[in-house]
Amino acid sequence: MALLHALSLQAEAMRSDWWVFIFAGAFVWLVVVGLIVFASIRWRARPGNEQPPQFSSNAPVEILTVVIPLLMVTGLFLYSNRAEYVVDALAASPAAKIDVTAFRWSWEFAYEGTPVVVYGTPQSPPTLYLPVNRTVQIDLRSDDVTHSFWVPALLFKRDAIPGLVNRFDISPTRLGNYPGRCAQFCGLEHALMTFTVRVVPDAAYDRYLASDGATPP
Repeated sequence: MALLHALSLQAEAMRSDWWVFIFAGAFVWLVVVGLIVFASIRWRARPGNEQPPQFSSNAPVEILTVVIPLLMVTGLFLYSNRAEYVVDALAASPAAKIDVTAFRWSWEFAYEGTPVVVYGTPQSPPTLYLPVNRTVQIDLRSDDVTHSFWVPALLFKRDAIPGLVNRFDISPTRLGNYPGRCAQFCGLEHALMTFTVRVVPDAAYDRYLASDGATPP
């Protein structure tokens, strides 16, 4: 589960943001439910149908119900902005660059500076190899329609838009295999447009590139 085991430094930033929102939402839920229960008990129907106390205004309550939500929303915005800054930041000198091209209905992975190009099909999804604890820059493109590069373990996705290069960094921190897929409906075989991200040790990644992709890690 990505919320417990994030794949990268960027995913860890997003994970912390998600947990803050989960706890904030739980807090608001508890307050609302608590007030409903309190009001139901405190002003419940009594013998003789006595009407509860009535009032037309309460300045302190009105101010609190405006100020507290405003402070919460501002805090959540600032915290989210911090997380987005980490996710969107691009390293000046990434360890590797990979061109990712989406097309109906698979993916192409081209490792810059090497002849290694991996071309997938719906029946044979490709594997994207990444080195652990190194920053890799992804240049995402589309050859036809809008697709979406989604790896759940990264806790974010990016659109592949025709005529546009969408650039982002991935800094993997955990070895393993992680499923990926297109998250934007793109036609008949959209459901088969999958791939695998495999995070490997540095030495295995370097051997893979040195063998021109002939020896998978």
